[in-house]
Amino acid sequence: MTLDELGPRICILGPSGSGKSTLAQAIARARGLAAIHLDQLHHLPDTDWQPRPQAEFVALHDAAIQVPSWVIEGNYSRCLPQRLDRATGVIRLETPTLTSLYRYFRRSWFESGRAGALEGGRDSVKWLMIHHILVTTRLNRGFYDRVFGALTHPKLQLSSPRELAAFYAQEGLER
Repeated sequence: MTLDELGPRICILGPSGSGKSTLAQAIARARGLAAIHLDQLHHLPDTDWQPRPQAEFVALHDAAIQVPSWVIEGNYSRCLPQRLDRATGVIRLETPTLTSLYRYFRRSWFESGRAGALEGGRDSVKWLMIHHILVTTRLNRGFYDRVFGALTHPKLQLSSPRELAAFYAQEGLER
């Protein structure tokens, strides 16, 4: 499966720390698409990741997916049906839990200005996020397995960091 086969509206799903934001930025640069980071829509800028009111987030999400072309990354299952209705292709990233946890600590402690970061915010280690990676993500894997399996869209699953790196190389993408 190639980027061209995925069409002009690409939805990227995957656990925290799987590389969704970085891939979305790389695809956006290479294809001239708008990159939409759902964490940025879900959280208020210039805060320590304070969520927006639910209705405001849904309105921002629904407006963002109405443009003709985009690459959108994030899960937020409550908005997934309308996002998938507009998507022309889906990429699912899978990463081992320990890799996700390692990447979360690394970006919180050592990386600034990363793709998908909250404007005016700062990544920091939070118990809620550790719990999300260790517990919630594991519980959600079955749900996303079923959703991805039922898709009729052009789709691509990259199940390891090695497969993701090979996709970057195949498509000439730069991190």
